[in-house]
Amino acid sequence: MSCPGRVARERLDPVVNPGIVSGHVHTISGGAGFGPSMTFEQARASKCSSCEIKEDMSNYWTPQLYVHAKNGSFFPVPVAGDGQDTNGGMTVYYLQRGEKGEQLKAFPEGFRMLAGDPFKRNFTGGSDAKAVNFACLGANQPETNNIPNYKCPGGLRAQVFFPSCWNGKDLDSDDHKSHVSYPSGQHADSGSCPPEFPVHLISIFFEVLYDTAKFDSEWDGSQHPFVLAQGDTTGYGFHGDFVNGWDVKVLQKAVDTCLADSGSVAECGAVTMYTADECNQCKLPSVINEQVDGMLTQLPGCNPLTSGPERAAPVANCADQATIGAPAANYVDLTTSKKWEYTGCGNDAGTRSFTGDKTASDDMTVEKCVDFCSAAGFSYAGLEYGRECYCDNQLSTSNTPKDGIMGKCTMKCAGNNKEFCGNGGALSIYHKCGATCQNTQIGGGAAAPAPAPAVSSVIAQSASVPVVVKSSTPAPIMVVTSATGPAAPASTKTPPASSAVVTPVTSAAPTPTKALDCPRNNCVNQIFNPTASVPAKKFCPTYTQAAHAGKEAVPTYLNNCSGNVEVSQACSCLMAPTAAPKVKRHARDVVAAAS
Repeated sequence: MSCPGRVARERLDPVVNPGIVSGHVHTISGGAGFGPSMTFEQARASKCSSCEIKEDMSNYWTPQLYVHAKNGSFFPVPVAGDGQDTNGGMTVYYLQRGEKGEQLKAFPEGFRMLAGDPFKRNFTGGSDAKAVNFACLGANQPETNNIPNYKCPGGLRAQVFFPSCWNGKDLDSDDHKSHVSYPSGQHADSGSCPPEFPVHLISIFFEVLYDTAKFDSEWDGSQHPFVLAQGDTTGYGFHGDFVNGWDVKVLQKAVDTCLADSGSVAECGAVTMYTADECNQCKLPSVINEQVDGMLTQLPGCNPLTSGPERAAPVANCADQATIGAPAANYVDLTTSKKWEYTGCGNDAGTRSFTGDKTASDDMTVEKCVDFCSAAGFSYAGLEYGRECYCDNQLSTSNTPKDGIMGKCTMKCAGNNKEFCGNGGALSIYHKCGATCQNTQIGGGAAAPAPAPAVSSVIAQSASVPVVVKSSTPAPIMVVTSATGPAAPASTKTPPASSAVVTPVTSAAPTPTKALDCPRNNCVNQIFNPTASVPAKKFCPTYTQAAHAGKEAVPTYLNNCSGNVEVSQACSCLMAPTAAPKVKRHARDVVAAAS
């Protein structure tokens, strides 16, 4: 399965460090439900994926590879074929490696695991060590378990094979490994399962092909210049994380029926597919205010370079000040200065979206394009390829930004590298304000014929006040049980999302407590957002006081909340904090609580 794009690159790891900033940078592919902490229900509610199978909203991630340049700086190494380093995905293999006559099983709901060890700096033997290796393409050399000290003309492919034997009861474990095992024998990728791990799962295997050849000039003689995000110069610490987001029934059907020797996903009738362009449109804004791309003076976090052979250790008394906050804006806020609003990232492949007027320059900025279109009497301005500007008075439905999807407008403006000016076949779209003037953080609303203003449909995530997380204790994952009525403090299953609309509540109410005091999840963050259309201090009291709060009472702007029960629980915590619910680690706990 190809994952042409990444949804994020930052210091997040909801498996190892849920709810807090993780120790090092990861590159994440898969569903847009990814976040600092996440549940199976949040994964399934994703509106897109950077991987090609529509029924799979799982997330897959690995540490970012950097080059340590001769001048002492660090740069992220892009994947092959992504010279602008704007997409950067991976390939995920689902492999049939069962014994003869054995029926392999799909991953259960809520399942997650980790393969590899970020602190390892030498080859320790065993299947877990054999599961990590590197292929130096074009060098005519065998695969190695570390980053080789010879150049790779075709790129360096990092590979990690995951355990495929499950104990059948734990969805996770304290070290995120003990609930699973590699098969018995000498090979990590095949064999029978040990008796303690009787359930043989479908095998998964990651490949990331890095374009290392573009940094050949940075080698110091025969010593390679590459380092993984956690400071690992050896490569023995390469690792991968997996959080299941599959429609489990579909995955099981694919496991049972998609047996073509080619291994091509296109030959699997059990699944449907996104195009590569749709995958590359699936991105998430950063929620950590730190630089992880471009030229860096040091690796993000506290990650000094270590080369072993002794095991690396976390830095004691790390003075890391990074925090989780509001999503970074992928637009320029002109609502006050020019009375123009950001509508979203629209499609411009094929038929040109805007044909009214155009200009291009090597000093293009968002402000310059908007001024040009405004002076020419147009109500829409679109930027593309970093330096091109197009104008019009209408936006067709086919070119309208997709609701809840950030899009691939990641190309920096030629005149200001802190601004985004579209991409190939993608327009950063701005609109002259009408009665309202609000930017869209992710996705967009319905097309608005001129001269009426565009209506932004996703506003709540653009909070100007960050939600700060400084605790070193992982926060619990919140899930809920009941489908109707107020939510119980501890719960296990989230109901489906609602699309109903609520009339804004205007009665006065106490100011909610800080979201820091509540379970860390995207719904709490969004309700706590002080720039929401209906702030929590106005919305929550009436909602939580209702005898029977139905799904129709969930505002459409709360698109990160899965339904009325989760909203009710979040409001209850924000207005009057309660004890955080206990994490459900065991499959039997989930079944018992749901029954």
